[in-house]
Amino acid sequence: MVPSWTETLLEAGVEVVGRTSFCVHPTSSVVRVGGTKDWNLPRVRSLGADLLVLDREENPVFMSVDSGLPVWASHIRSLADVAPALLDLSSLLGNEVLREWSGRWSAVAAADPCGGWPGIVEWGRRPVGEVCSVVYIIWRDPWMAVGPETFIGSVLAKTGYPVFSFVEKYPVVDFAKFDRDSTLLLFSSEPFPFLRKRKGLEELGFPYAFVDGESFSWFGVRALRFLESVLSARE
Repeated sequence: MVPSWTETLLEAGVEVVGRTSFCVHPTSSVVRVGGTKDWNLPRVRSLGADLLVLDREENPVFMSVDSGLPVWASHIRSLADVAPALLDLSSLLGNEVLREWSGRWSAVAAADPCGGWPGIVEWGRRPVGEVCSVVYIIWRDPWMAVGPETFIGSVLAKTGYPVFSFVEKYPVVDFAKFDRDSTLLLFSSEPFPFLRKRKGLEELGFPYAFVDGESFSWFGVRALRFLESVLSARE
């Protein structure tokens, strides 16, 4: 029930019998059972699964209670949480690919942060001077961002972005509180489709760019490959 884990399990050769409609990588004929916050429970039960894979941030509690299936749930809050989760899944499923990826994640988590502008798909307005803080925007109406104490925040920090120090994990944003000369707005391609819905972004008056949200938020094999490519590029 987690797009990140669905992709990771499929690529590791695990038999996945059900997925959410948001589990779009890799393209497959695996049966869709609903979304990450709701589902078709009779369909879930009809698939004969041995294990229900959840994440505490992405899925509601009722899924672990109502399914009637054995449950494995991750709690991914930062880069440091991914390697232990992969190792646990590897032991549970007897899968050596997941074990290898766990080791690679440990190396990524221990690596020094790098610099540059990784993950940017397209610039809207480039910054003129020094960028002192970055605000990663995930939603509008209301405008919402991510704080440093999230998985996305930890990926941003590892890739060298100076993340704005919000107290909340997913705060509602007041743009009047940011300096327009030294703040860069990063508009994620998901969950809000900013790449397709750009109206009004220029009027905010900040330098801004569009980033591939999957690279920053899909915490399985996708973010691993993204971070490995970024870290290797500096060598």
